[in-house]
Amino acid sequence: MANIEWREIGVGMVAPALVVACWQAVAMLGWVNPQVLPAPLAVVEKWFGYLLPTQAYAGGGWLAWALSGELIHDALGSLYRVGLGFAIGAGLALPLGLAMGASPRAYAWMNPLVQLLRPIPPIAYIPLSILWFGLGDPPAVFLIALGAFFPVLMNTIAGVRQLDGIYIRAARNLGASGRVMFLRVMLPAAVPYILSGARIGIGTAFIVVIVSEMIAVNNGLGFRILEAREYFWSDKIIAGMATIGMLGLAIDAGVNRLNNHLLRWHRGLEH
Repeated sequence: MANIEWREIGVGMVAPALVVACWQAVAMLGWVNPQVLPAPLAVVEKWFGYLLPTQAYAGGGWLAWALSGELIHDALGSLYRVGLGFAIGAGLALPLGLAMGASPRAYAWMNPLVQLLRPIPPIAYIPLSILWFGLGDPPAVFLIALGAFFPVLMNTIAGVRQLDGIYIRAARNLGASGRVMFLRVMLPAAVPYILSGARIGIGTAFIVVIVSEMIAVNNGLGFRILEAREYFWSDKIIAGMATIGMLGLAIDAGVNRLNNHLLRWHRGLEH
C-alpha cells in the first residue's frame, strides 16, 4: 500500500516539475520581464526570505530564527480563520441539511430561501460584513462560514434524500422507530455525501479567506499578497500563492485520508 501511495505521489509530481522547468527556461532565455514573471529560483529565494526574514538573524538559535518568520505567522492566521469559519458554517449546515433531507415539510419551507441565497457568492457580502462586524477577524470568519455553509448543506440534503426506499421499507418491517430510522439508516447513508461536502466546503473556505484577508484584516496570506502587489514584489506574490497551494494540497490530502478512514465500510473501500 505504501509503495502504491509513493508511486502515485511520484506520478503526480511530473506535471508540476515540467511546468517549473519550462518556466525556468523561459526566464533564463529572457523571454519575459523578471519584474512581471520572476524565475522559479528567485521565487524560492524569496519564499525562504519570507519564511526566515533577515531581522530574525539576531535571535540566536536556528529554531528561534525559523519561528520568527513572517510566513509562519501569516499561514497560522489564515489557517485559524479557515478552521473557525468552517466549523461555524458546517456546524450550522449539518443539522439543517439533515432536517431538510429527512422531512419533506422542512424541505418545502426552507428550500426556496436556500436556493435564493445559494447563488450569491460570499465576496458579494464583503460590504455588508464590514458594516456588520467592522474590520479584523469577525468579517473574515463570517465570509468563510458562508462559503463553507452551502456545500455542506446541499450535500447533506442530497445524501439523506438519495436513500433507496427499500432500506426504509426494510427498517419499517423490522419495527424501527423514527429515531432509529434516522440514526441507523438515514444518517449512515448520508455520511459519504456529508464528507464530500465537507471536503468541498474546506476548499471554498480557503478561497474565501484569501479574498477576505485582502479586504478586512491586516495579516494573513491574502493580506501579504496584496501588500506585495503594492510594492511590485512579484516574486513575493508568487511565493505567497505557492504557500496557499501547498497548504490547500496538504489540507485536501488530509481530508481525503480521513474520508477513506471513516468510509472503510463503504463499497469500494473495504480493502
